[in-house]
Amino acid sequence: MTNPIIPRLRAQLQQGRDSPLLRFGLGSALFNEKNYREAAEQLSVCVAQMPDHSAAWKLLGRSHMALGERGLAREAFTEGLGVARDRGDRQVEREIEVFLKKLGRLAKN
Repeated sequence: MTNPIIPRLRAQLQQGRDSPLLRFGLGSALFNEKNYREAAEQLSVCVAQMPDHSAAWKLLGRSHMALGERGLAREAFTEGLGVARDRGDRQVEREIEVFLKKLGRLAKN
């Protein structure tokens, strides 16, 4: 079942109401629907518009990870980790560190 927020967020984009938070909301909703490709596209725009959005970097990395794009996931997580540390966002920092460890384990397999 598709999240009803997705069409509303898409409509806002079509009406020219683009913003990083709108892109993050849409990317999050798409990720939760397992639409990882489009989630990654929306989250990429989000971090381009707002490079200090650590949670967006984390979710972008998770989207790439779900798609099997380990290199892109590592890049997003690494960027997000730096942002989280710069902003003092300890929770996101810890979560990204866990995902980077998972990527490390996947690389060994």
